[in-house]
Amino acid sequence: MSSESHSELECFRQLQQSPEIFELIASHSGTEFQLQKQLREQYPEDVVRAALTLAELRERGRAKFSRADQMWFDRKSLEQATPEAVSNYKAARFSGSVYDFCCGMGGDLVALAQHARVTGVDLEPVLCQFARWNSEVYEVADQVTVINQPLEEVKDREGLLHIDPDRRPHSGGKVIRIEDYRPDLETLQGLIQEFAGGAIKLSPASNFAGKFPGSETELISLNGECKEATVWFGSLAGESEFRATAISKSGEVASIAGHPMDAFCSVTPPGGYLYDPDPAVVRSGLLDVAAAECDLNRLDAEEEYLTSSEPVDSPYFRRFRILDELSNQDRDLKKYFRSADFGQLEIKCRRIPVPIEALRRKLSLKGKAAGVLVIARLDGKSRALVCERE
Repeated sequence: MSSESHSELECFRQLQQSPEIFELIASHSGTEFQLQKQLREQYPEDVVRAALTLAELRERGRAKFSRADQMWFDRKSLEQATPEAVSNYKAARFSGSVYDFCCGMGGDLVALAQHARVTGVDLEPVLCQFARWNSEVYEVADQVTVINQPLEEVKDREGLLHIDPDRRPHSGGKVIRIEDYRPDLETLQGLIQEFAGGAIKLSPASNFAGKFPGSETELISLNGECKEATVWFGSLAGESEFRATAISKSGEVASIAGHPMDAFCSVTPPGGYLYDPDPAVVRSGLLDVAAAECDLNRLDAEEEYLTSSEPVDSPYFRRFRILDELSNQDRDLKKYFRSADFGQLEIKCRRIPVPIEALRRKLSLKGKAAGVLVIARLDGKSRALVCERE
């Protein structure tokens, strides 16, 4: 362990033994300067800095974790952590004994420990300590072991594997190519051969296509935002090559599996309704599969927007009722909205680049209704569909 890591670890251990500092931060009503002055009279400067940062991160962490107010993380580990709802969904496939390589602060680890005996492995000693403490927060510490060492030094390959490679291995920010992850693509492919089964967490924007033959690639969205691509391999892989899973705000899960060539949708003029697909469905290539299941058609061969004459309910699509169809010309749009009763307007586009805020400023919105303007190709032509949310 480097001297810097040792010093940081000792700082957090002091902080962990001084939980009252967070009560002082929460109850303080003065300025930030006054708060820091008060805290520095009672605690070392590095502990105060760490406490103030962690208090801020715990506030932000509520968007991901139900027990964020008690958890431990730094900025990078919180940014990369899997949201709790997604971790819980994935963890349900696991049982028995599991290694969680690159476990970080333990977001996936604590979910896995609800179903299996888990050994977390990470290079960073501070993150290993965070993972231990977070397993205590979620009351699964008796199911968890955390070791601080390179994954290559873990010789045991019994059981299952979960791995979350570092997508920020350098100071330059996120990387997209799996070849630039740490561990890299070659190492990940090797681990698939060594373990009986498991899951590799990837960015949904990564170049995963064709990289892991014989596996199942699942795109997972949460509240309409695609969060990750999970490569299931070995005994945990499903029968289909691709899967799209949408997790709603209420925790409901909808999942569809198949291959992009399993279905083909016709292109038709707009019916009474327009559908905006969940990003997991689009990124998985299963748009036509999901559309065929719901008897929907495309507006254009290259557009992801779909249409139908009768309303269809589906967790894979957001539905809008089409009110009018216009040309995508500023003159016609300005004329229409001058007389329309819209005070709020959401502007959506996928394949056609639109300067949304600039367009919004050109339109007169003096009414009371809330509308949606969708700029899309209709059988090759750029058009504007005026809609309302269902």
